[in-house]
Amino acid sequence: MPRTITARCEQKGLRMTGQRRTIARVLDQARDHPHVEELHARASAADPRISLATVYRTVKLFEESGILEKVDFGDGRARYESAEREHHDHLIDLDTGQVIEFVDPEIEALQERIAARLGYRLTGHRMELYGVPLKK
Repeated sequence: MPRTITARCEQKGLRMTGQRRTIARVLDQARDHPHVEELHARASAADPRISLATVYRTVKLFEESGILEKVDFGDGRARYESAEREHHDHLIDLDTGQVIEFVDPEIEALQERIAARLGYRLTGHRMELYGVPLKK
């Protein structure tokens, strides 16, 4: 099971203030890919003293420390997810903005074969698919 964001911050020697702990807890509880404004709204519900600037600084620190990954789904907003989450790919619904996480063994195997055919050993990848529902 992945360690909490707070535990990974402490392991890396980051100073964990109360506000950083709140932001880390909000990120651990997120089942979506929140952008900074969403994180701020959630964190400030728990601690109204948390400013938007604090959230920006904290996610930047967490990202630079390898604790968070920034993802961009083409909507102009950086979104975040834990760097220790199980590998998955994303399908973005262009009508609603919903992000669907999925894993497909056939796609994973195909990517490995393509890399090998081109003379590479795959060490990682990120895939985002964009679409609209077939039926509305």
